[in-house]
Amino acid sequence: MHAAWLGHTTVLLKLDGTTILTDPVLGDRVGLSFGPMTLGLKRLVAPAMRVHQLPKIDLVLLSHAHMDHFDLATLRALESRGTSVVTASRTSDLLRVGRYAKVQELGWGERARVGDVRLRAFQVNHWGARMRRDTYRGYNGYLIEAGRYRVLFGGDTAATTGFRALRSSRRIDLAIMPVGAYNPWIHYHCTPEQAWQMGNDAGAELFLPVHHQTFLLSREPFYEPIERLYGAAGREPERIAIQGIGQEMRL
Repeated sequence: MHAAWLGHTTVLLKLDGTTILTDPVLGDRVGLSFGPMTLGLKRLVAPAMRVHQLPKIDLVLLSHAHMDHFDLATLRALESRGTSVVTASRTSDLLRVGRYAKVQELGWGERARVGDVRLRAFQVNHWGARMRRDTYRGYNGYLIEAGRYRVLFGGDTAATTGFRALRSSRRIDLAIMPVGAYNPWIHYHCTPEQAWQMGNDAGAELFLPVHHQTFLLSREPFYEPIERLYGAAGREPERIAIQGIGQEMRL
């Protein structure tokens, strides 16, 4: 298992030979696109890799349709008949579906398989509307299983007890958890301490904190989320596998 944090909630995963990219956002801005231009938030830190530097992507995994998670410019650049997409319910209309190998929508509790990778969508505490009125769109976290490895991708979530339902006799090797944008958006985004608790509720061994250090979405200081996460980890700082954009881990 290999994981590299490219920025925000974009993680490059390789599990038993399958390459997965979560919530790919690899441009300089996120927002509304008008031809080659995007009007919206500018990145504070460049992505660790651009699209042309990526290896072949077998699976793109999309948590929900918010523009900082579902970036149309990046998704257009990733279009390939060799790449599959798994996304939340009622979001595939945003994609040019015929340009991918396969696009599957999942609702909470639903499952999919892409090659040797098994996926299960689960409920998080967030919302899915892209333009305020399209409140019908879904939003997911995912449990990813491939070979002997299990990875949790939390997507975007506020505090919830729902992660407890993911615990089983098999541990989760890695929890990719959002830790930023909680001030003042605590009703939509968890604090680092809450992210740590939810990962532990699910039975995760290692943590990869995301959703910080990339876009100015909230008021907390730049390094506060990672500092607070280390505070939550206490005597187990080694369980935080990655702390900065561009870092990677292997098992």
